[in-house]
Parts: sequence; structure tokens; C-alpha cells
Amino acid sequence: MTIQDTPEEWRVTATSTPFRGNKTSVRTDDVVMPDGTVVGRDYQVHPGSVAVLALDDEDRVLVLRQYRHPVRHKLWEIPAGLLDVPGENPLHAAQRELYEEAHVKAEEWHVLTDVYTTPGGCDEAVRIFLARGLSEAEGVRFEVAEEEADMELARVPLTELARGVLAGELHNNCLVVGVLSVLAARAGDGFEALRPAEAPWPARPFPA
Repeated sequence: MTIQDTPEEWRVTATSTPFRGNKTSVRTDDVVMPDGTVVGRDYQVHPGSVAVLALDDEDRVLVLRQYRHPVRHKLWEIPAGLLDVPGENPLHAAQRELYEEAHVKAEEWHVLTDVYTTPGGCDEAVRIFLARGLSEAEGVRFEVAEEEADMELARVPLTELARGVLAGELHNNCLVVGVLSVLAARAGDGFEALRPAEAPWPARPFPA
């Protein structure tokens, strides 16, 4: 038996967009269920995101601490950001985020995993990269603003992050998935068996 998610689209009889924000919106679809009934489904429409699990030569992960107003927490996270341009190459977006948030560049890139963050209420898709061979980026640091102006930066041992995830002390989706995926990859066929950095991504297609 092969365990694999498969594309499928149930019939929509009507759709509307009651809210449009700067980056996301809310859509309401009337969806035909298997028994023929029609049910309304509200969900957030999201451009997609990338995140970077940056692992240095001392087995430490580059993490950021940032205030997240919806959950009223300062969360430890890995560098991440929106796909600002439709069809944008996700690797280029990830490299940009690593530079802007941490002023770091990486020599080795692989796709770590692809996830839907909250598929019951949002269509956000995130590609998480593994970046290695880290070094300080050249040039002037990117000027941060708003929540990012209060951001803290640290390098934390991978094992300590894994302990915090399992202890319920760390909650950011990309950090949790990234840390556990790195451990699974290392325990399995190794990092070189991961997908290449520009592997196809059906959830957010981009030009080859």
C-alpha cells in the first residue's frame, strides 16, 4: 500500500471573497459533498511561503525569536517569508529570506519537506529547505521594521531544539517540522538523498 496525498477537487457551485487583505484574503466556496448536499467552506487564500532550516558546522540551527500577535507569543522560528511574486522560484525566495532575516548565505541547499500548514482553513503551502555551508553575507544588512525590529537571533544545537519541540516548549510550525525532518533525514538515507533545491513543487509551480 502506498501512502501518498493525491490531488482532488470537489465541485464548487458558487464562490465569493468577502475580505481582501494586503497579502491574503478570505474566500467562501459552496462545495458539493459526496451525498449531494452543498456546504459552505470559508478559508484563507495565501500566496505560499518558504522557510529555511540553516544548519551550521557545529550542528546548530539558526533561529529567530519574533512576536506573533494572533497567538500573543514570542516564538522561536526558522527564517521564513512569503512568496511575494506569483511563480517566484522558491529557492531564490528562501535565499532572500536567509539574507534579510539573518544576513547569512549558504553553499548547499536541498528541499527538506513541503507542507500545508492548516489545510482545514487555509490553502498556505510551505516549502522548507535545508541550508548548509553557512557564512556571513556580504554587503549592508537588510533594514528591518515592525515586528522584525524586535527580532532576536541565535544558533541553538539541533538536539536542544528537538527536546524543546517534544517538551511542548517550541510551537512554530516550520521550526517543528524542520527540526524533526532533519533528524529523520539524518537517521535515514542522509542529507544527500533529499530532493534537489529546485525540485518541482506542484502546490506552487514555478518555471524550471
